[in-house]
Amino acid sequence: MQPEAAALPNPRTESRLPAAWRAPLAALAAAALALVFASFGAWSAMAHQWWNIDTYNHLLLVPLITAWLVALKEEELARLAPQPFLPGLLGVAAGLALWRAGEGLGINLVAQVGAVGALQAAAITVLGLRTSLVLALPIAFAAFLVPFGDEIIPALQAITAEIAIALTHASGVPARIDGIYIDTPAGLFIVAEACSGVKFLIAMVTLGVLVAATRFNRWTTRAAFMAACVIVPILANGVRAWATIYVAQFVGAEKATGFDHIVYGWVFFSIVVAVLLAAAWRFVEREPEDYGWPLGEIERWDWVRRFEAMAFASGSAAAALIALASVAALSLLL
Repeated sequence: MQPEAAALPNPRTESRLPAAWRAPLAALAAAALALVFASFGAWSAMAHQWWNIDTYNHLLLVPLITAWLVALKEEELARLAPQPFLPGLLGVAAGLALWRAGEGLGINLVAQVGAVGALQAAAITVLGLRTSLVLALPIAFAAFLVPFGDEIIPALQAITAEIAIALTHASGVPARIDGIYIDTPAGLFIVAEACSGVKFLIAMVTLGVLVAATRFNRWTTRAAFMAACVIVPILANGVRAWATIYVAQFVGAEKATGFDHIVYGWVFFSIVVAVLLAAAWRFVEREPEDYGWPLGEIERWDWVRRFEAMAFASGSAAAALIALASVAALSLLL
């Protein structure tokens, strides 16, 4: 069996796609199209949320970010000759089963997780174990294609209301709170779903994972930064809600609410992101292209070589077999 990491002759001098990558990429494209077609309902629902719901508009950038992360590993990928990893088909089957279960139960989140998971497993299956380890971050980052966050909106509404009422009292404004309703002399304010801060929070978590994985080496630094990406947006949203209530005492509730939507949507979010990134900049430990495990380190792992023994010797024949097996699995589940 030819090792997956076999060096290709003069990869940097090749002006075209290396021959060793053509069949695997074609097989991956075919598998991706088949999987998307089979679970089209889930992908269609996700696309609708990406495009039409502003909470998830940032997910339109996930495919571009994933492609950028792959491009950063161009030099290491040029040294690899992908070999299919057939055990990955178990992941494809598991993803499809999860998608099917979500469809049957009418739970969109479960169906969408399964659809995306099947696609991620297909990439591992076609490209092989060693290549997938090099591309572990972009493959994992594709999980953010799944719109999530609606489930935590009630909790965020409650937290925002508690922060807002505490700051309102501290600023000398008399107010009463009943759940997510805050009654003040200027009027009654409601921490609605749109004011829960979920849009800000999930965007920050997505950005936080990208920054933590590409710029930090130590897990303690990553954990601290991710904690900030969760805590700061929640606190900031509470401050924003309080500021709206406070300003309303002087200019009226209608004017304050309109100003709040403009400032929070276009200015406040950008300022908080900029401040958070600036604070983290001094802790940056590496360049983005150095993310993940180096190929040299992966090649020293004995367990990788043992698992690679499960790959087919003929890449083109195995790629064709994988495509056929994927279609067959889809047919059984449809």
